[in-house]
Amino acid sequence: MRARAEAPPLLESLAHKAIDNSKVVRERDPRAGRELWLLLAVVAALVASLVLYAWPSLELRQAAQARARMERERERLIEENRKLKLERATLENPRRVEAIATRELGLVLPPAEKVIVVEKAAPPPPEALLARQGDGEGAPN
Repeated sequence: MRARAEAPPLLESLAHKAIDNSKVVRERDPRAGRELWLLLAVVAALVASLVLYAWPSLELRQAAQARARMERERERLIEENRKLKLERATLENPRRVEAIATRELGLVLPPAEKVIVVEKAAPPPPEALLARQGDGEGAPN
């Protein structure tokens, strides 16, 4: 067997010596700051382009949904209006009104001699002079 070769004295002294790096000051690399800002600018540009690409599509989708919702509401309102017109026509039917008046309210038709027909008053002729309320004056002489 061969004897073990001895390590050089320099390596032995470095291996056992503790190294204190607390006083080492790291210099700032100016290129790293520029690269960071460039990376941030590229990421911001990518995000902005993505937002500008997606925004109109989102707005278009929301407008289409709102249109569909309004169309359904319109159809519902048209149907409701149709039903209300039918109900009004039914309620205004003179036979129905007369039946309710006689059956539920106990009203009867008056004899013919007690019926008084009131006609709508005819409008005054244009040359007629009328007194106005609140003037305090009568028609001019």
